[in-house]
Amino acid sequence: MANLDTLLEKTSRTFALSIPMLPEPTRRHVSIAYLLFRVADTFEDAAQWPRTKRLAALDDLARLLETRGGENATSERWLAEPPVAHAGYLELLADTPTVMEAYWSVPATARAVLRRELLRTVSGMAGFVRRGDVHGNLRLASMRELRDYCYVVAGIVGEMLTELFLLDAEVLGPFTSRLRRRSRFFGEALQLVNILKDANSDATEGRVYLPGGIDRSRVFALARRDLDVAATYVSTLQCGGAPDGFVAFTGSPAVLARASLDRIESTSPGAKLTRAEVEALMERMFENLAAGRPLL
Repeated sequence: MANLDTLLEKTSRTFALSIPMLPEPTRRHVSIAYLLFRVADTFEDAAQWPRTKRLAALDDLARLLETRGGENATSERWLAEPPVAHAGYLELLADTPTVMEAYWSVPATARAVLRRELLRTVSGMAGFVRRGDVHGNLRLASMRELRDYCYVVAGIVGEMLTELFLLDAEVLGPFTSRLRRRSRFFGEALQLVNILKDANSDATEGRVYLPGGIDRSRVFALARRDLDVAATYVSTLQCGGAPDGFVAFTGSPAVLARASLDRIESTSPGAKLTRAEVEALMERMFENLAAGRPLL
């Protein structure tokens, strides 16, 4: 069975690089949370499954989060007819019992945060799956639906991260309300950039997140506003005396998202930063962090 770090590497190159920036125990808690969110995402986006199977699998996951036991049989059932072709995601589904064992080993206070936010996400995802057709294809119809979707799949993640940060860094206590107010927008900003970047490839798999008839400039403007809030969120962590790992972990995707948004807007969906550009942005971010300067 793969360990958590190996599963991270096989399911998300970005998070495999950024999660190790976090100090323990936050690193382990976020690793477990990411992998479980990835399981939920796999079912929501399961291109090879119809709507009914996606909903049943999300129900299975919710049960595993609330009641210990049955992980092996559930994992085998998921893989009897694979939901996706991605080898890393399939390995994660096969190793779900390992991830669940790690989940149940998390201290009760942190596990309560993971359970609450994961269950909210699973429930929200199920709601969007029900909105799709019988084949699982989803088409969002308004800016309100787009915002609601981004909250379910990413805003809740931002809220979960904030609660874990507050648990693990008492120094942030005086900044609790400021962080909580902005936490959802941190996650939503990153999701909006991903939706704009992947619009063409998502559409080929039956997922149309950008509402028809809406000028795309409105979505870019919304993403920029949310990224501004995300920058304030990262700055609050920094000014509040959070561990450097907290600041780097949240700052790095925000820095890359802002640069990616510029590239997509000036070129086209699917446009990516080069490896050299990413390395230069990260080098500058760590220089700013070491000097106590704002990251964004």
